[in-house]
Amino acid sequence: MDNNFNNLSLVQLIYKWKWHIIVITLVAAICGAIFSSSTFITPLYKSEAIAYPANISPYSDESETEQMLQIINSQSIVDSIVEKYDLWTDYKIDRNYQFAKTYLMLEYHDKIKISKTPYEAVSIVVNDKDPMVACNIAKDILYFYDQKVAKMHRDKVGEVVAMYERQLGEKQRGIDSLKQRLSDLGTQFGVANYSGQLREITRGYINGSARATELKTNLELYGPEAIDLETKIVAEGNTYTSIKMDYEQELRFFNSNLTYSNIVTEPYPADKKSYPVRWVVVALSGLGAFLLTILVLFIIENRKKFIPAEQ
Repeated sequence: MDNNFNNLSLVQLIYKWKWHIIVITLVAAICGAIFSSSTFITPLYKSEAIAYPANISPYSDESETEQMLQIINSQSIVDSIVEKYDLWTDYKIDRNYQFAKTYLMLEYHDKIKISKTPYEAVSIVVNDKDPMVACNIAKDILYFYDQKVAKMHRDKVGEVVAMYERQLGEKQRGIDSLKQRLSDLGTQFGVANYSGQLREITRGYINGSARATELKTNLELYGPEAIDLETKIVAEGNTYTSIKMDYEQELRFFNSNLTYSNIVTEPYPADKKSYPVRWVVVALSGLGAFLLTILVLFIIENRKKFIPAEQ
């Protein structure tokens, strides 16, 4: 019964003051329409790009998408966008103000949203008063991302390439040293091809050749060293070839011109503003005025209940 009575009282209240409520609600809605116009609120246009990471390897336990988010949100990319599009002027922030950088970052992250989609892609949403600027910022964020990842890869791969070059140089010097010693044995003592020379010496030794006897003595003295040198030269040559293959692989990556994002949704200049949504502003203004008016009228109608009677 109390609920029915209260509902009836509310209906009676609205009916009694219906014209006041209607006028106030309409005035509030009209004010909302006026103050949400471009005269009072600068309209913003939205442009969105969606991309997947490509040609990157994650660090630690993060995914490729999380790594892409970290890099896009890095200060160097933010600074590049700010300087290229002079966002200080665009956001009307005085560089000389004490907290200018703080306000710039707040405005930047309010206008530019970087997030992960449910499908592990990265969404870049840019709002700006100029639709073409919003589109270009979204494109350039991905461009600067590609440039930064490329630099990171070149720096890291460059270190590996330099390491392989040093290793190849050391191996080549070692092989040259072994070959030089083997050449010296051949020049000074005639020891060059142990297996082939051994057969020839055996034949000459049987025939009583003095040269064969001398060569036999040299082979006995330097033959084991010559065999060891030949074995080492072959082994070092195989190692050199293996290192060179790895070096050429890293060098290809170092000299490659890769991109590190696959764009699935290209940003485009919007032909309709995204903020403010005028019908929402008008609806909320009217609804707020309607509820506030009823509350005020309710208090007026029941003021005797809230104000103690004078003695």
